[in-house]
Amino acid sequence: MTVLTTVVFADISGSVALYETLGNERAAAAVAQLTQWISVSIQSHSGRVVKKLGDGVLGVFGDAAGAVAATADMLQAHEQRLARWPYPLRMDIRVGVATGEIVEVDGDCYGDAVNVAARLCERSGPGEIWATEMAVLLAGAAPAVWFRKLGMMDIRGKAEPAMLYQVEWRQDQEPDSLTMQAGLASQLAPVDSILGSIQFSWHGLDATFASNEAPVHIGRATHAQLCINDLRVSRLHARIDWRNSGFLLTDLSSFGTWVRFDGSDSHVRLRRDACILHGTGEISLGVSFSDPKAPTVAFHVAGSRMHLG
Repeated sequence: MTVLTTVVFADISGSVALYETLGNERAAAAVAQLTQWISVSIQSHSGRVVKKLGDGVLGVFGDAAGAVAATADMLQAHEQRLARWPYPLRMDIRVGVATGEIVEVDGDCYGDAVNVAARLCERSGPGEIWATEMAVLLAGAAPAVWFRKLGMMDIRGKAEPAMLYQVEWRQDQEPDSLTMQAGLASQLAPVDSILGSIQFSWHGLDATFASNEAPVHIGRATHAQLCINDLRVSRLHARIDWRNSGFLLTDLSSFGTWVRFDGSDSHVRLRRDACILHGTGEISLGVSFSDPKAPTVAFHVAGSRMHLG
């Protein structure tokens, strides 16, 4: 039987580093405990757990609003739990949500929505929920969340790019110019999906990321795509997203991020805020540029069509 269903794929981020730190037996036990907790969380919000896949859990919901609310509650509860966990055991959760027709066979489910939810989970960052446009539209006025437009993005296995959104679930985050309250998704205009790239340089090491590889996390954590081994840098210090054909840097840290562009005498200070990266410049993490030993990452943006006023 084919039915319209909202699929949730929740995955543990950081489990690879956990195996390196704790060893196979202890790490496997910790991962199993967390996937069981994710399963219970899905079931407690009227969802059904289809199966566990390694360090991931596949669940389905009868309505999109319930799925969005459930995943937001899950990450809120997990954030509170993490504060009490010893550092070596800390693992983040990332989530993909997609609505579509699925086929259920012998308790398992198949279909495009299942594949897309898994792909969105892969693309999302630690502590993030990514959702398809249909899921957002059907979620309507989901309580205590906002939807941030990510723009048109390519999804592996899909012929055409799709409009994607990030579910903002943290209560200390208010909607801004890039964010909308639940139920307003249909008012957003399409965005240009041109590809771009951003190159980072840190202590002689260069790393380049294409726009379709975003989000890119910068931080001290070993699972950050750009790992900066400096104690002044937060574990997940900043995130680079591809928004409206430009690279958006968002500060996630405890002490802030500073940005300066080549040819400018001033700098931009970010504290849980964001700015567009363009051209060439530098990013200082945790301390300002006035500190001669500040952990500073150089960047160069190519292919962006972000218009700056």
